[in-house]
Amino acid sequence: MSKDSGRVSPDKTVVTLIAPAPQPEVVTNDACLVVIVGDEIGKRVTLDDRDVVIGRASSSDIQLDIDNVSRTHAVVTRTPNGWAVRDLGSTNGTFVNDKRIQERTLADGDLIRVGRAMLKFLTGGNVEAQYHEEIYRLMTIDGLTQLHNKRHFHEALEREFARSRRYGNCFALVLFDVDHFKRINDTYGHLAGDEVLRRLGALVKMRVRTNDIVARMGGEEFAVILPEAGLGGGLSLAEKIRKLVESERFTHNGVVIPVTVSLGVAAYEPTLPNGEALISRADARLYEAKASGRNRIADMAA
Repeated sequence: MSKDSGRVSPDKTVVTLIAPAPQPEVVTNDACLVVIVGDEIGKRVTLDDRDVVIGRASSSDIQLDIDNVSRTHAVVTRTPNGWAVRDLGSTNGTFVNDKRIQERTLADGDLIRVGRAMLKFLTGGNVEAQYHEEIYRLMTIDGLTQLHNKRHFHEALEREFARSRRYGNCFALVLFDVDHFKRINDTYGHLAGDEVLRRLGALVKMRVRTNDIVARMGGEEFAVILPEAGLGGGLSLAEKIRKLVESERFTHNGVVIPVTVSLGVAAYEPTLPNGEALISRADARLYEAKASGRNRIADMAA
């Protein structure tokens, strides 16, 4: 090896490390609307710089050919702050998170209600992932009431039934529906009926235990599964629900709507073959409650 300090020996390799240049932060402006209540549940509309008109007219970007939607009902527009929704003078109004608006800047997860339809606004770092999460959620959650749906209810019921059979546990089932619900729709309109169902679902959800399962079975019928509760526990909750609904002040557009519910209660017994048999028993008691005058629980009816 050369002793000359000004030269580098040919058998030496000099490695120079070069730090990578800093990359600019990627900012996404992706956003979309997803139909969560309406005829096209799960439909996605990507938002960009163009205005997106929502209405009943065939020329609308999101056509909602359903009751209580105006021909040109609302529009979603791009703004310097993101996206905003503006009512276009619709007959029945545009709502964001159940509050009537004229114009409002949208935040991720906001719910836009147009007539009887509802859309969810999604934006952020990974809208594609959020969309697929929302589709999965729609498989288990009722869009109108935000309670569990019938599919999730049946899965949970069979799971609870199998667990009770295996370990000797007990559980109760409460079925209830709104008395004279068709009369409410006919008298006050379908939007009022939807408002009653939303409010009713929220009331019940606030009164149950964290491990109870509240579901909308369809239409105006609801169900509650109460793990580790017998018939007495089911009857106690049913009476709380009945009194709560009877005393609640349901309103729509300032008009008070009288609402009551009838309820049927049943509890797991080892002799029952499956969860469907328990549903049939609770449903028969619900029918008894309605036949004996409504606004009551079958086992407590006079």
